[in-house]
Parts: sequence; structure tokens; C-alpha cells
Amino acid sequence: MDDHTDELRQPDGLRIIRGDTDEHWQQYDAVATRSYGHPVGDIPLLRHHADLRIAVSRGKIAAGGLSVIGHQYFGGKPVPAALLGAGCVAPEHRGSHLSTRLISERLRPLQNQGAVLATLWTAATGHVQRMGWTAPVQAFSWTVPTDELRRSFTDPGYDVTHGRTQHSDTLHHQIAARWNGPWQRPAWWHTWQQAKHPGLTTYEFRLPHHEVSGNLSVAFEHHRDERRLVVHDFWADTSQAAAAMLAFLGRHNSRIPTIHFQRTALPPAPLLLHHLHRAGSVTAQAGNPWLLRVLDLREAVRLRGWPADADLALPIEVTNHAGDATTRFTLRIHNGNGELEPASRPGHVTLTPGQFAVWYAGGYRTATAALLSGVHGSPAAVRQLIRATSDQEPWMADHF
Repeated sequence: MDDHTDELRQPDGLRIIRGDTDEHWQQYDAVATRSYGHPVGDIPLLRHHADLRIAVSRGKIAAGGLSVIGHQYFGGKPVPAALLGAGCVAPEHRGSHLSTRLISERLRPLQNQGAVLATLWTAATGHVQRMGWTAPVQAFSWTVPTDELRRSFTDPGYDVTHGRTQHSDTLHHQIAARWNGPWQRPAWWHTWQQAKHPGLTTYEFRLPHHEVSGNLSVAFEHHRDERRLVVHDFWADTSQAAAAMLAFLGRHNSRIPTIHFQRTALPPAPLLLHHLHRAGSVTAQAGNPWLLRVLDLREAVRLRGWPADADLALPIEVTNHAGDATTRFTLRIHNGNGELEPASRPGHVTLTPGQFAVWYAGGYRTATAALLSGVHGSPAAVRQLIRATSDQEPWMADHF
């Protein structure tokens, strides 16, 4: 990334700079390994794709993190977003609010390149929530007995082909645009994932003489005392394709006792709940969620897709992060386009920056849920607001 003003001196003498040499990357890799307690594979793998920012204190790296400029689908359109990952603070520097300062510097170059959203995965949800990030939806991983899949799903006659073709990329873009949040995967995405998971295997599903309508990526792993199959990608164009893919997984029952869907794998549809003979046989585990922050409210609204039949002019207010002041807008949606215009009249609905992000992602499915979550406004006005984004559900299908 072109950034000739990449050094920021902090009042305490700390320097935040761009890590642009092999030595910087190697040193940060060592700091991250010490901080996480294990090697972080994404650091060397994303050397040529990500921006590295490091905080340097007395000649040593105290903290750092990777950032990538990308696009996420919202309302069917790709919106420029900063994707943050592999961030850490060395144990001896924790407690100094260094992470907060570093995150701001990680975002700065990507905002200069047009990012209006920022997304990350983290266990430290309370920390980043104070900076404006909010989880639009919970993230779950699912573990299912393979025999239960075999009994519950029948293959409706799909052909299964080992390997990935361009048809799968086309399918991914088509399906991703139906949800709020999926990353518009760059050309290097598959090479990165294959290097990260060397045993990753992909299968394509199609009805005879038809286009590819299902894509499944899996890898074997040892878990505790057993071997299981982990689903990384599950992209189904139709319910029939989904059934064929689940039936295929069930056919591993002679060797693999359980199928594990990692937290990004299954879309938020009741595929298992409505079809398993014993729904209680499934184990769900809540994982670290993905969190969204809207960096530029007006541009995010302008660039997002909107329902073609929506016709809305609603006064709203958005608070600042401290909650002690609001900015007034009029939200206008017409003919599939949205605008957030500055206004002087009081809003009918008031949202915090985090609530705005949840609404933007379609995380509020009803006015009742939004009001219970702390959104202020009359039920009628909140219903109007919710209808604008509830036509598509939030789903982040990529972990980084």
C-alpha cells in the first residue's frame, strides 16, 4: 500500500509504523506466537496481501495486526470494507490501551482507500464494542453424528465432482449476494485457504446436464480421541442441492463418527433442525462472533443495496460513541437507492453506532427485538426502519 506518512509518534515515545520489511514480519510473527501461545498461520501466508502495522517501543515490536481492503455484500451490493485480523499486544505491554491506538492506525490507510465499513473476529467483544464494533448475529459451530445425516437426508440424484472450477466462483458470488456480510473473495483467497488447510478438499454438486448448484469444502482432523470431518464451505443454491450435500456428508458414516460445521460454514437456515430425525443429536457451540463497525454512515448507506420496493423518508438520530450527543439525519430509500441526508428535525428513531451497524447488517429481524436491544423510537417508526434491511439475513461466511 502506498503510504509515505506511515510513522505515527505517540506521546509516550511509542512509534506506530507500517511493517514493510521481511524483518518486521518475522519479528511480528514471533511476537504473535508468544502472545497467542501458538503460531498464527495467517501472518506468513498473507505477507503479500495484507497491510501490517506495528507498534515499536525501544526498538522492539510491542503490538501489531494485519488489515486487508475488501468488499462485503450488503443488500446484494459489494461495499468497501476494512477486514482486520491477527492482531495482538505483547504480554509485557498489555493494559496500556495500546490495542485501541493501534486499531485506529490499522484502519487509517484502508479508510484512505475507500473503506466505509470495518469487520473483525475477536473474543474481546467488550473492548471493541467501546470502539464502535457490534456483533450483528451470534456465530455457532455445529457437530452432528454422521449416522444421523445418513438417516435424515437422501441424495436427489446429484452428480458429485472432486475439485474446484470457475463455476464454483460464479456460484459463490451469486449466493453471497443474497446475504448480508459475506466477503467478495479476492482471486488469492483459495490459494490462501489451501495453504492454511493443506488437507482441504472441494466437491461440486450439480444435477445431470445442469450448472453447478452446490459447493462443499471439507478437511479431516483429529479431535480428542476421534477423527472427524470438518466442513469449511457449504454453498447451496437450492434446498435440493443442500440435501444432496448433507447426504454426501452422511455417506462418510462408516469411517467418521461426526461431522463438524465450523462457525462460518452453515448459513442461518434451519437445514438441520427441520430435517434431522433427532434434532437433539446436534451439538451447537457459540464461537467468537464477527463484529461490524460503520466508519462512514452516509457512504455506507449510499453504497449498500436496498429493496427495490422500499419507499422511505424517516428522520433518525445516531449518537456518538460516548452517547452524549447525536447527529440528525433523514434516511431516504427509493428505487433501490439509499441516502442519509443531514437534517435539523428530531429523529423518530435514535440508534447508537453499534445499533446502526446491527440494523445495517439486517441483524434486527423485528421491531420488538430492536426495541428490546435498546433502540429508541415508537414501535411504528422502528418497524419502518427494520423493514429496510430485514429482507436479507446477516452471515459472515469467512474467518480471518
